[in-house]
This record gives sequence, structure tokens and C-alpha cells, in this order.
Amino acid sequence: MAAFGTVFTPEMIISRFNSNGWSTPEVVASNSINLHPGAHVLHYASTCFEGLKAFKHADGSIYIFRMEQNVARLQQSSALLTLPKVDTAMLRQMILDIVKRYAVDVPTPPGSMYIRPTHIGTEASIGKAAAPSLESMLYVLLSPVGDYFAGGSKALRLLLEDNARCASHMGMVKSGGNYASALQPIIKARATVNADQVLFCPNGDVQETGAANFLLFDGNEIITKALDSSFLHGITRDSILTLARDRGMKVSERELTVDELLERVQKPGTEAALSGTAAVLTPVGTLIHNGKDYAVGSGTSDTTNALRQALNDIQWGSAEDKHGWLTKVC
Repeated sequence: MAAFGTVFTPEMIISRFNSNGWSTPEVVASNSINLHPGAHVLHYASTCFEGLKAFKHADGSIYIFRMEQNVARLQQSSALLTLPKVDTAMLRQMILDIVKRYAVDVPTPPGSMYIRPTHIGTEASIGKAAAPSLESMLYVLLSPVGDYFAGGSKALRLLLEDNARCASHMGMVKSGGNYASALQPIIKARATVNADQVLFCPNGDVQETGAANFLLFDGNEIITKALDSSFLHGITRDSILTLARDRGMKVSERELTVDELLERVQKPGTEAALSGTAAVLTPVGTLIHNGKDYAVGSGTSDTTNALRQALNDIQWGSAEDKHGWLTKVC
């Protein structure tokens, strides 16, 4: 089976921005991008993207999960990178059009169609290190994916790192540069302590991992860092917190220190998890700090599994969409 995110539909949809505004979106071959070697994105990382999914329901209809929120976050990232303003209605229609075009290729649950809108600066200028790109390209790429847990879900090992994932004022931008800056710590953690991911905790402040938000479940309470500019405002995170409130759980969005985290995870029944588009909600079994392993709770993932299933049920059409999260494609 192909690795998650490595299979693509043969076509994508694209629009370009210049002094005349946005071009009419067109469907092109997925491998047809041409960039000048001096393109702003290649030198000054003017790039942002989104990740969302389309799901096939039992009656064959196709729905996209929380499209409006992903479009809004791409707008936010583009603004923070000083890229040309994204046309909201145009991007929304681009997503709907390309997903509808490949509706037959949307897998049945637990598979889905992964949708990757991407915005990059294309102006050919290597003299604009301190100036924005005045030209850009917006495209929507599709990747049919299977079950993220096809090989079986396992509790993750996280190394607590006393550094930031990226520049504190850029954490809320979904930009490639932020992911790149986390690679070396992650690779080192895998090699030295067999960790799956790094949980970045600058100055003892528990933030996020290299590619996901962090949630702590202590009894009927969820504790997670309050939103600020230092980390990504996850849409899956928001969805999980909303479903937790629906179930009567207490949601505490606040500062969480490493000391408090390590104290709490030693209590029986405590759980920890990572939230993100690909895996939805993944259990964390071990935290590694100062050379010592801390098992999380008693090794159970009942709350994690229940919340992940509750979200999947909405996405797959087997539970009522009470929050209006689904957009019908066809």
C-alpha cells in the first residue's frame, strides 16, 4: 500500500495573481507547475497551505469537513506572510469544483480525499528578502488516502524539548518553514530516545509537536494551551474540544507547564493525545524528559478513542452534524 499522502489525482485546479488580479481558475495536470528559479517562494519561503478532507457517505454523496474554517485559516496565513489576498469565494469554489471532478475517486471510510490548497509567492526577484511577493499562485491538490491507522494505532512516545518549534510570532501560520524548522529536533529525538515526535515546550510552556496540537485528558477535564500566535490553531483541535463540551467535559484552555504535565500524567486514568487532520486524534503513551520515561496514566485511551470515533461518525455521515461542519459537494 502506498504511503499516506503519496498518491495524487492526475489533475489539480490553479489560479495566478498579478497586477490584474486573480486569473480564472483552470484545471491542469498536477505536475504542470512552472516556476522561475528566482521565484520568491524558493528563496524567502513565502508559502502556506491547508489540509482538509472530503468523505464519502453511505448513500454515495460527498461532503467536505470544515471547509470554511480551512479557507479562513489560509487567508490568515497568507496575510501574515504578506502574500496577495486570497479571494474567499474563488478558493471555496476551486475546492468544490476539483473535488466534484474526482468524486468517484473519494475512498469509502475510513479512507478519504485529502485536500491540499497551497498559496506561494511567485514573483521572480532575489532582491526582495525584506519585501513581499507581488505575484502568487494558488492551487488545490488532491490525494486519495486510506486509513491513517492501517498498520494499527499505537501510543506515541514524545520527547519534551525546551525550545520553540518556530518563531513565536509565526506559530499560527501554516507555513512550510515552520515544519522544516522542527525536522532536526524530531530526527534527533528518533535517533537518541526512539521518540515518535517532539513536544515543544519553550521555557517550560507546553505548546505543540512538530505537526499536531497536544491535549491532556484528566478525568472529565481536557487541558490544552490557549490560542496565541506561538502555535497552530488546529481545526481538528477545535472540533475535538467542541465535541468534548457536548459530552459535558470541562475544557480548560490555559497555560500548562512541563512540571504540571509530568505530575498529572502519573495519575491513573490520565490520557494524552495529538490532534490533526491526518490522524484525527492519536494517543500518547510515553513522555520523555531529562532522560526519564513517564508513562501516561495507566495506558488506556478510552476518552481519546471515544472522541476520535465521535468526530469520525460526523465525518462519515453516521452521526448528526449538529454544528454545520459538513459542506455537500455532490
